[in-house]
Amino acid sequence: MIDVPLDELRSTVQAAYADRALLSAPTYARAVERTLALLDAGTIRVATYDADTDAWVTHAWIKEAILLYFALRQMERIEIGPFEFHDKIPLKHGLVLAKVRVVPPGVARYGSFLEPGAILMPGYVNIGAHVGSGTMVDTWATVGSCAQIGRDVHLAGGVGIGGVLEPPSATPVIVEDGAFVGSRAILVEGVRVGREAVIGANVVITASMPILDVSGPTVVEHRGYVPPRSVVIPGVRLRRFPAGEFGVPCPLIIGQRSESTDRKVSLNAALRTFGVEA
Repeated sequence: MIDVPLDELRSTVQAAYADRALLSAPTYARAVERTLALLDAGTIRVATYDADTDAWVTHAWIKEAILLYFALRQMERIEIGPFEFHDKIPLKHGLVLAKVRVVPPGVARYGSFLEPGAILMPGYVNIGAHVGSGTMVDTWATVGSCAQIGRDVHLAGGVGIGGVLEPPSATPVIVEDGAFVGSRAILVEGVRVGREAVIGANVVITASMPILDVSGPTVVEHRGYVPPRSVVIPGVRLRRFPAGEFGVPCPLIIGQRSESTDRKVSLNAALRTFGVEA
């Protein structure tokens, strides 16, 4: 599907991002549109995993193409059955051939990609996002722009996965294979959730928020990263302010999923192991 070398596509997009006046030339506009088509088809993605460094690499030029695509597009009326929309970005098509299940009124925007076997309940997947096979985006869950959701993940009802478009170099939110994110949990600012982790209901994790592992004899602090197979619940850490001492929200890692635990175990069952209610 790549009829233009990626290096050439990347350099053309980067030039247009540096000087948006170039978008008036067909060569640059086509490069942006071609990049979005490849993104929509899953041929390229905003971030990819590097096994050698155990890190995710963000491809800033693809984000630049998304931002330029907004500049190229005009507002238009989109009518689908009884639903009417007014937006710049079309909805995703070809779901039957893609073997993706979308339950009304679930919406996936053009430029997002859902692997075969993914299920989108009445939730939302934004442009640039990637959702793996076997993953369920449950009712009213939101997958923000450029977020990378792995395979066999369950985003429970009302989960909020934040979008990260600017700056283009910023790492998107990453949820790795087999993770379970509980109802109304919020992950933003490029947070990475390791494979098969369990995030409890109402947990909020930001890049700057300390994540405290309290499962051992001493506290271990993480920021922006939940290690694989961790079980996380909402917590509070006391901090002193001029007006007094107050509890500040702080996610707690209370243990690890055991090898005997099935990957698709319910949140209730995973937390019950540690004597905690969902």
